[in-house]
Amino acid sequence: MWAVGSASDNSWARQGAYARVRDGLRAYGLIAAMWIRSTMAYRASFALTAVANFVLTGLDFVAILLMFSQIDRLGGYSLPEIAFLYGVAGTAFGLADLALGSMDRLGRRVRDGTLDTLLVRPVPVLAQVAADRFALRRLGRIAQGLLVLGYAIAVLDISWTPLKLLLIPLMLLSGGAIFSAVFVAGAAFQFVAQDASEVQNSFTYGGSTLLQYPPTVFAQDLVRGVTFVLPLAFANWLPALYVLGRPYPIDLPTWVAFTPPLVAAGCCALAGVAWRAGLRSYRSTGS
Repeated sequence: MWAVGSASDNSWARQGAYARVRDGLRAYGLIAAMWIRSTMAYRASFALTAVANFVLTGLDFVAILLMFSQIDRLGGYSLPEIAFLYGVAGTAFGLADLALGSMDRLGRRVRDGTLDTLLVRPVPVLAQVAADRFALRRLGRIAQGLLVLGYAIAVLDISWTPLKLLLIPLMLLSGGAIFSAVFVAGAAFQFVAQDASEVQNSFTYGGSTLLQYPPTVFAQDLVRGVTFVLPLAFANWLPALYVLGRPYPIDLPTWVAFTPPLVAAGCCALAGVAWRAGLRSYRSTGS
């Protein structure tokens, strides 16, 4: 067993932060474009898989509709209010899933040694892993989330202000960044626990499902956990409840609804540190 490294990785690491981000995004775009061209070579197949993704992800909202056929409110929230939470969480997670959904394959690469081939290329490893098998069909999840969010905004009687209007795109982009950070941190954990994709999914897919429901249906300890430990609440609950005019179950000042961009930046920074630590600890399979 030996530590894996390469001259290209070392030279890349010596670059400035701006150059690393620029080169990483460029490499990601090129790899993603390659997979998109491959996908669009079979347009009928792409259309079918995108529609299937749209329908399958929409079954979660169908379950909510069935629930409301028997009740008027859930945790004190009406159907349009929960649709708003659902739409925000689904869209934000869909953006992260589209960009970084392939990160859960890292454990498989570590086990079979194919990660070694990525390390010797003059391209950031994170960009290669994230863009690997870029799945354009995941647009179906984003479209479905936006559709439900549009329905909620049209039906809800919200007293719109400039701040509330600003929060809509802000929470979607910040939520996507927070979920992206969780994807990267989960992938970094797979350097240590090679068969941990399900653990990662419990925080990504599970976190998205959690945020689709109001915080009032969960225990206070869980709400505190996703606020102060794994800050998924900043991806949805905190800004969304401000837009809805609802109080947050935990006594927090109103201004925290506008902090998701700061929380997202902090999460991304910590995820980057975890990724670099995981990559440095990687040991080849030796095969």
